[in-house]
Amino acid sequence: MQRRHFISGSVLAATAAIPAIRIARAAEQSFNDFLTGIRHEARQRGISEATLNRALGGISPNQRVIELDQRQPEGTMTWARYRASHLTEARITAGRRVYRESRTLIEAIAGRYRVSSHVIMGIWGNETNYGTFTGGMNVIEALATLAWEGRRGAYFRSELMAALKILDEGHVRPDHMKGSWAGALGQPQFMPSNFFRFAVDFDGDGRRDIWDSRADALASIANYLARNGWRSGETWGREVRLPSGFNTAGASRDNRRPLSAWARAGVRRVDGRPLPVANIQAGLVVQDSLNQAFLVYPNFGVIRRYNPSDYYALAVGLLGDLVVGV
Repeated sequence: MQRRHFISGSVLAATAAIPAIRIARAAEQSFNDFLTGIRHEARQRGISEATLNRALGGISPNQRVIELDQRQPEGTMTWARYRASHLTEARITAGRRVYRESRTLIEAIAGRYRVSSHVIMGIWGNETNYGTFTGGMNVIEALATLAWEGRRGAYFRSELMAALKILDEGHVRPDHMKGSWAGALGQPQFMPSNFFRFAVDFDGDGRRDIWDSRADALASIANYLARNGWRSGETWGREVRLPSGFNTAGASRDNRRPLSAWARAGVRRVDGRPLPVANIQAGLVVQDSLNQAFLVYPNFGVIRRYNPSDYYALAVGLLGDLVVGV
């Protein structure tokens, strides 16, 4: 009787595994069919067969990429947790060291593009910890997975085509085409299409090397900001102190008032000094989880073009100020 139960249990287990095997095989076939379509489209765009064979050979759907795409931390994290994880003492200290080492280069880039060195450092630090971690994912596989999976298929298919073009034009070796799970590349973490829009050859060696050239990477960040409307001579915003009983209903980055109006309402710098006298419109961003308030200026919106998150833009602005000094 015990033997009979054992046999029947094995048969049941094997039977139950069949649907899972079939699903896996169907997914593999679906992905292979998808890659056939990618190859056809890429050939029509002029991508060489050699590039396609190197880039697409041996890749498969990456389940980890799908999981990360479905779990975006900035949608679930409080400002307190986000700030603690992005504005660490180690990151601030490392930024100050790197800024001292490369100050001449960074200020030359800031001057060329009329962009604040603070925000260059803030983005560089938040994106890749000053170029020390640019991601370990196979970018082609990640983008192919996201394009095939379909939640934002058209967008990622377009980015995959741009990534194949980067390889085909020889901007980076295939084995060096590593990045984030979403396909972001190099020290600035540009999406492949943004590489063609904003990457620059600042060091003059004939290549737009956002992977290994600090000059090209930082100048590309500055070019991105300049091309997206950075206002020279203005900062991103500042932390402020609100008067007792201040009504924050309706406060937002888009509900702008002149600085003079905020000053009349009793808003002060966080150290208690009056707000600067300037002809500038500012919105108010309040983060209740840390009881913090920030007046944010038009350049705050430019930072959000890099990443459309208030948390991100605040972290960039604050890190840059802490690293370079206000």
